[in-house]
Amino acid sequence: MKKGKTMNYHNITKDDMLNGDGLRVVLWTAGCTHCCNGCQNPQTWDASGGIEFDEAAENELFEALSHDYISGITFSGGDPLHPFNRETVLRLAKKVKTQLPDKTVWLYTGFLWEEVKKAIDLTNIDVLVDGEFIKELNDNNLKWIGSSNQRIIDVQKSLKEDKIVLHCEQ
Repeated sequence: MKKGKTMNYHNITKDDMLNGDGLRVVLWTAGCTHCCNGCQNPQTWDASGGIEFDEAAENELFEALSHDYISGITFSGGDPLHPFNRETVLRLAKKVKTQLPDKTVWLYTGFLWEEVKKAIDLTNIDVLVDGEFIKELNDNNLKWIGSSNQRIIDVQKSLKEDKIVLHCEQ
């Protein structure tokens, strides 16, 4: 049973090239309410699955991020914006931007931009990949997304222009 608001996670990948630009560290969070048909990570749906994200995990994450050859962090899962994950993920994103300002922060979520921008502070996120995975719209030729309904959003430009601006390398 989940205690309090702790976040669980399944893995920290330290050399990922599939979930954002450059070589990235990926934090795979536990917990997803979308439960998309055909999801690649259904084992991450249970918010009480995986292991507790503790100080040792955070230290491991930041050690992996500290290398010059790492472009940034990607939060995936599960859904990093699951209610159990939001507080920790947003705190981590802020810490990355404060301590490692040259690193980019990507976040994958099944929620839509229109929902997210009203609900959370996005100032420390560079790129948001939004939308549920839709099996019927799956296209393995798409870069960084699984189905054609998903958008790769440049968060900072979108906030500045008050409209969705897609990431230029989409």
